[in-house]
This record gives sequence, structure tokens and C-alpha cells, in this order.
Amino acid sequence: MNLKTTLTMMQAYGALAFSAGVIADSNVEDHTTDRSEQVEVTPTTNDSAQIELDALAVKGRALSLYKEDESTLGTRTSTPIDETPQSIQVLPKELIEDQAANQISDLYRSISGVSYNNFSTVTMRGFAQDEVLYDGMKGDPYKGFSIPQLFTIQEVQVLKGPSGALYGAGDSGGTINYVTKKPTYEQKNTLEVTAGNKDFLSGSIESSGPANESGSQRYRVGIYSSGEDSYRNNVEEENENIDLGYAWDLDEDSTLTLQYTHIYQHIDGARLRGIPTDDDGNFLADTSWNNNEPSDYQELKADVFQATLDHEINSWLSNHTSVRYFENTETQNYHELKSLSDTDSDGVADTATREYRDQVWNNKGLNVSSYFVSELGKHTLVTGADYYYNKEDYAYYKATGESAGVSNLSLTNPVYDDDVSDYTMSLSKDETTELNQVGAFIQDQWKVTDKLSLLGSGRLDYMQEDYTDHKSDTDASYNDVGYSTRFGATYDLNRYLKPYVSYSTGFSPQSASDQQTSEDGSLFDPEESQQYELGVRTYLFNNRLNLNLAVYHIERKNMLAEDPDDDDYNIAIGKIRSQGFEADALIDITKRWLANISYAYNDVKVTDTDDAYRYEANMPHHQLGVWTRYDFPSITSSIGFGADYVSTQKNRDNQTVKSYTVYDASWQTVWEDWKFQANIKNLFDKKYAISGFTETIGSYVGERRRVYLSASYDF
Repeated sequence: MNLKTTLTMMQAYGALAFSAGVIADSNVEDHTTDRSEQVEVTPTTNDSAQIELDALAVKGRALSLYKEDESTLGTRTSTPIDETPQSIQVLPKELIEDQAANQISDLYRSISGVSYNNFSTVTMRGFAQDEVLYDGMKGDPYKGFSIPQLFTIQEVQVLKGPSGALYGAGDSGGTINYVTKKPTYEQKNTLEVTAGNKDFLSGSIESSGPANESGSQRYRVGIYSSGEDSYRNNVEEENENIDLGYAWDLDEDSTLTLQYTHIYQHIDGARLRGIPTDDDGNFLADTSWNNNEPSDYQELKADVFQATLDHEINSWLSNHTSVRYFENTETQNYHELKSLSDTDSDGVADTATREYRDQVWNNKGLNVSSYFVSELGKHTLVTGADYYYNKEDYAYYKATGESAGVSNLSLTNPVYDDDVSDYTMSLSKDETTELNQVGAFIQDQWKVTDKLSLLGSGRLDYMQEDYTDHKSDTDASYNDVGYSTRFGATYDLNRYLKPYVSYSTGFSPQSASDQQTSEDGSLFDPEESQQYELGVRTYLFNNRLNLNLAVYHIERKNMLAEDPDDDDYNIAIGKIRSQGFEADALIDITKRWLANISYAYNDVKVTDTDDAYRYEANMPHHQLGVWTRYDFPSITSSIGFGADYVSTQKNRDNQTVKSYTVYDASWQTVWEDWKFQANIKNLFDKKYAISGFTETIGSYVGERRRVYLSASYDF
């Protein structure tokens, strides 16, 4: 069949489908972004020149704008998500830009089962999660209490449940992976300026494209700066990023990519803690209250270097090798709440006793990873190894209470006039921890039939951690071995239903510093976890609805908690069971109106332990996140609306953290090479707590209403 016949048949079939209303919701004229709809038709011929057409696959507005079809996070290969037997969510740059997400916490509504926990950590599927990956590698430049910014990020990927078989020691609830921006083959230059209330002002410039005529060498330069005030007393924030990249096609089979990122973050009046509440979750102070003096601050300086070599060895074998090195220094001078008192005897706490802390963390980390991908007929075999090194130096000085010069602070009428130079400081900790981890893994993706795919993987890790307490002049060394596995299957039942099932395990050794907290000197066993997951990915109503459903059961054991009889020591608390249900939907409500909806139900229970311990902090039973967008193609504009609901939670002292619902809105228009955008976050200026800590420290306050107006120019 010649090209003319092919095009004629494609046009005729498309016209027939359109007239029948099959693709009425995917008119390309209604699209206002770079991602146009995709109509995939694959004609084939036989010896009699008979034409056979595969089923028409239509990608409507939602699936073409907010959905990624493939991900490397779940397998280390470019695998269709529908053939990955574990729940994966990918948040592309279009969704990030529409929501004006400057930092990861802006996106929690769009990740089912993820909610705010404490500073940069989240709760995922019932477990606290604080370790993240960048391009599939360890080496978080925000390691500590700083919140990751998104200027350098192309998309955010989330793998739910244990991922030990791929990435080694990690958290049970899941893994967040940031895919960084790389040099591009096509030239693109963007200048953007954003202004908002509370004196927010940011500016950025990005340039990426070919560095030579053939495009075999490419570059990227990105510079970002922002500053803002806060609704909280004494708080101001600055962020700066420099992001550089260079990609070089060494030959037709090899590409070397080099990247460098510099990060600076300074927040006055921080580390920003919560506000005390009563047992019912009512704030005992105004939401502007802050326990920190104006001279308090948190500062992060970080540098990241990354090199990646992709090499096609032959037609069936390829290699991916990466090296990532980072250094960061995080300094925190802040006041911590130590106790509450009722000075007027009305039954309500009104004054806080404080402790001043001067803390510095210095981190150096190196991750080297190399693996081979072998395409062996129906088998795709991945074999590799990686090495991770991290050295952390930690110094901690403190002054506690009025005897050390730290004044008490009223909850109702705070007066900030302490001079921290007058405090009597004492050394609390001075320690160094060095971690060495080596892991080897193997994975087989077996395409058994056109419909059935099986996956099996295993990993062996050896970890050694050396701990030095410079204050007491003592040393300790610990090592551990961990085994992780994963087995799963996906089945292409038909064009509408694609079920999957999986079993995965993970582990995380206890840190050397935690091993020091064993009362009798015995070593704590490593944390171990296992997950059973069953899910189905659906494409319904002629692809107007992509609904992903998952149910899971996770068991985690050997977690540490403070000994209720002596807070100087820890104890292993036995087993924790977390199970739940998640639903993620992309919907074309009409040809101009789309929605991204995520819902999660989670239930956590502690078993095999004393009733004195409860592990239920910041674990809402219900979460619902919505982002919806309506396009006006005639004026190349769109409006957006978002909602984020989190049900009642408990803090560590079993106090209530009230449920909340906040709403966002946006407007966007494109005119020639300009894009103008307005975003309002917390539309109705709700006062609420996003999570809780303890009775004394209180609950973390959600951001009040923020308005952002931005203009970007492509040149």
C-alpha cells in the first residue's frame, strides 16, 4: 500500500469516527498548549492488499496534557506505565506550570496518598517519607529541613510502596523522583517575571538549545531568584538557583550529559515550627504567631555535579552510567518551644518556655550507578550495581529557659526583643557519621504474550556506617546486609482494562546515631517492609476517562520510637500495618473542560507492641485533590480551579488536627510569544493546620491567601 492510499484511509477513518462522535472531544483547534491531541492509527497489509486497521486510540485533552505514558522510575527502562506492576504517578511540567507550583508541597493534592508531615517530609501510604531521588539517584541537595524547589525540575515521578529491589534502602511508603531539566535539541529561550502579595517577586531566565550547527552538542543555562515575606511574624525568604547543563553526542551511539546546580535558600525567622493548639485542634495563638526572634534564620547552600553517559553497545545491549556528587551546608539558629504554662489561671495555656538552638549540618555525598539493559527477544534484562557514600558533620549548641537568658514568649501578645548573644550556650552534640552502601541488582521483564507481562527483580545491599561522637570522644561502627525483591504481572485484558498485581519488599538499616539509643546496648534490627498491591488502569468512554485504581497492604516492622519510660532511649515498636485504596482520574468532561482528580483512603494500625505507643501522627484517613481546567481556544486562554481536602489527623500526642479544604484558582492566556498567568492559592483565605507535631510545639499552619501574577516571554 503506497503513502497516498495510507493517508487517504487514515483521513477517511478519522472523518468517519468524527462524524460518529467518537473524537468529538479532541478537536485540535480547542488546544491552547504545545501538547496537541494524538490520534494513533496503524494500518497493516497482507498478501491480498487487504487493509487492516488497529483500534483507533484517541488521546483527548486531559490525556495529552497531563498524562505521561512511559516512565523509567518503576523499572529503570523506558517502560509503558500500563506494563509496570506497581502504582506510578507522573506530574508533567504542564501540570506544575498550571498550578504555579514553586515547591513540591504545592503538588501534594495531585499525588494520591501523599500529605504534609514535617518540613520537607511527607506521609505516603501511612509512612513518613523523607528521602528522594534525582534522575533515579541518591544525593538530595536539600537534605535536612529545607523544602525542594522546582525551578530545575522537568517532571515529578512517584513510585508507591517499597522500592528496595531497584534503589536499595529506603522508605516503605514510596519514592519521589525529580527529573531534572536537560539541554534540548531545539532552541528555546524564556524570560519570566512573577509578582505577588506579601512582597513576592521572582525572576528567571532559561536558555537551551544546540551549541553547534549539527546539534551534536547542546547547552542549558537557567538562573532563578525570588524573595518574599510571610503571614508569620519575622519571616522572610530568599531563593536562588543557577542551573547549567551540557550534552554531547560523542558518536551516534553515545551521549554524555554534564550538569551543575547551585542552590541558596535563606529564611529569616525559621526553622518555622507550629502553633500550639488545644486537644480539639483550635489554635491558642493567632496564625501569624511565631516562636522565633527576628534574628533567627535557616540557611542552605548547596552545589550539585552530575554526569551521565548513555551508550548503545550494539543492537540489543546498552549501558547507563551516572555519577552524582553534592555538598550542602544547612545552618539553623532558631527557638524551640519546650513547655506551655497558664499564667492567668483561666485553664488555657498562654505562655511558652523556649530553647535556643544553633545547629549546623555539613553533608557530602557521592552516588555512582551503572547498569546494562539487554533486549533478549521477549526478555528485557537489567543488571547493575551502585555505590553511595555520605558524610555528615553535625554540631549543636543550645540554651534552655530563662536561666540561660532565653525569655518566655506570650501566645497572645508576643514581644520579640531577645539578644541571642547574651544567651549562655552549651554544646549538646558534635558528631560525624559516614555511610558506605554498595548494592547489586537484577531484573527481568518478560513479555510472555502480547497481553501478559511478568516482572521479577532482586537486590543485595551491604551498608556500613561509622559514627564518631566528638563530645564524648567515642567511636562506633555498624554494618548490615539487606535483601529486597519484587514480583509482578500486568495483563492487557482489552483496550479498556489493564489490571496488574505485585509483591515488593524493602528495608532500611537503623542509623548509627539511633543505635546509640539502645538502653541495654543491643543492636536494633533493620526496618523491613513488604507490600501486596492489586490495581487496574482503565480507559473508558472512548478515552475520555483514564481511571487508575489500586488497593494495597503494607507491613513494616522494627521501627524505632521513644521509650515511654525513658525519653533518652528508643525502643523497637513491633509491626505497623497500613492498607488502603487509591483512585486517580484524568477526565475530559467536555472537549474544553478537563479534570485531574486524586483520592486516597488509608488506615494504619500498630500491632505486636505496647498500647502506650500510637503510630498515627499525620495520617489522614481520607484525601481528595482536584485540579480542573477550562479552555477558551478562540482567545487562547484558560481558567483553572483546584481543591484540596484532608480529613482529620492526630499529632504525636494524640491531639486532633482538624480536617480542611482549601481552594485555588488560575487564569492563563497566550499572546504571540507571551504567556500571562494569574494564580490565587487559598482562595478564601482559610486559617488551618496542615499537620501536627506535639502538644507543646503545636500544628503547622497552612499558607494564607497568596496571589501571583506572572509574565513569560519566549524568544
